[in-house]
Amino acid sequence: MAFQRVLIVCACFIAFAPFFSLAESCIGASSTNQVYTTTDAALSSETVFLVEFGLTCKNGVSNLFLYAEVEGMQLPVSKSGDNKYQVSWTEEHKKAPSGTYNVRIYDEEGFSALRKAQRAGEESKVKPLLTIPAEHPGVSKGPWVSTELVATAVAGLVWYTAYSAKKNIQS
Repeated sequence: MAFQRVLIVCACFIAFAPFFSLAESCIGASSTNQVYTTTDAALSSETVFLVEFGLTCKNGVSNLFLYAEVEGMQLPVSKSGDNKYQVSWTEEHKKAPSGTYNVRIYDEEGFSALRKAQRAGEESKVKPLLTIPAEHPGVSKGPWVSTELVATAVAGLVWYTAYSAKKNIQS
């Protein structure tokens, strides 16, 4: 009875072994990307960063599980299609000054190596799969004078000009 259980476990292991070894690394990664950041502080309470990218590998590996690291934050990368990914995060406006934010993308193997290197204090030794620069121009607080005030002033000026012209014509 125990021998049959051992045989069943071995058969299951042999049958599913190929699925455990499918994790391949991407060699020669290249990407096409688009970056979006919030630029208007009046319409939002936080700055949003959204990086969308397509990934191609020279060795033909596709549909990888990826992770990102930005300014010390570790973020999951979402799949948005075949070999298309996106990563996003938010920051308070004060904590997100204008400038370039380097989004470092890692595959599972690279991310594991990064975590180990961080524990040892040697994270600069781990190379990312690719690095995407996210340019953030900063956020605008809006115009100094609201558009409603400008529209009211213009309407008042038009009314005054028309009233003055009418009074001059009547006299």
